Amino acid sequence: MKNKFLLFVLFGFSSNTFAQEQINIQDKYTENNKGKFFVSWGGNRDNYSKSDITFKGKDYNFTIKNADAHDKPKGWHVDYVNPVRMTIPQTNFRLGYFISNKYSVAIGVDHMKYVMAQDKAVKLNGFYPNPGTYDELLPNNQILLTEKFLTYEHTDGLNYVNTEVSRHDDISKLFRLPNIDKVQINVTEGLGFGMLYPKTNTMLLGKQRHDDFHVSGFGTSLKAGLNVTFFKHFYIQGELKGGYINMQDIRTTQSIEDSASQDFFFFQRIIAFGGIFRV
Repeated sequence: MKNKFLLFVLFGFSSNTFAQEQINIQDKYTENNKGKFFVSWGGNRDNYSKSDITFKGKDYNFTIKNADAHDKPKGWHVDYVNPVRMTIPQTNFRLGYFISNKYSVAIGVDHMKYVMAQDKAVKLNGFYPNPGTYDELLPNNQILLTEKFLTYEHTDGLNYVNTEVSRHDDISKLFRLPNIDKVQINVTEGLGFGMLYPKTNTMLLGKQRHDDFHVSGFGTSLKAGLNVTFFKHFYIQGELKGGYINMQDIRTTQSIEDSASQDFFFFQRIIAFGGIFRV
């Protein structure tokens, strides 16, 4: 009787183990994200809303109204993967962790570039020394943004250092993909918040140029993207990201008495390449 009972237990245990192994074999690696890390690197193109920019110093205080700005694209270039020149293009870095199968938390840097449009007629409110000596005066309280009067850009860069919380949903079934461990398609949406750490390049009223990193304000953002994962561990992701930036303490010259402030909206188009793995 004891031998029969022992054989029954062993047979039951073996059957259960075999069944469990069969389930594990059938499980897809890409079906369970919790505990995975991911890292990505990519590039962006940017658009900015018009903004009022205020410049303050010991003997001046003026605001340029509705200034235009644009990004400074590098195009497809080897600098994106050249370790000594990676900050020259507009880039996006992200490192994240899945806290559940559908939600992740990530830290990253959106390295955008912001260039105020030059040789434009704008309205100016306020005062500054020696008006007319910079070839800038126009009728109706307007000025021309000449290089002698003002150049203003965050080109190394408009660095948005942020944390994001994102949701990820597998939509592979919509495309009838037979094996999601080979190709998987996901949609993702996220919310971000962080600080602005720009390196602002400014030439103002003939003063000495200033170009240094400085914590200048904060930003917040929303994004939506499409992710295609290949062979479990590699992916390409396209994103649309929009947000708001507020910088009230921008360094403009060598003097700490001089500063600028502005706020505006931005819109990014991002393509990134990455990997996902367990440690």
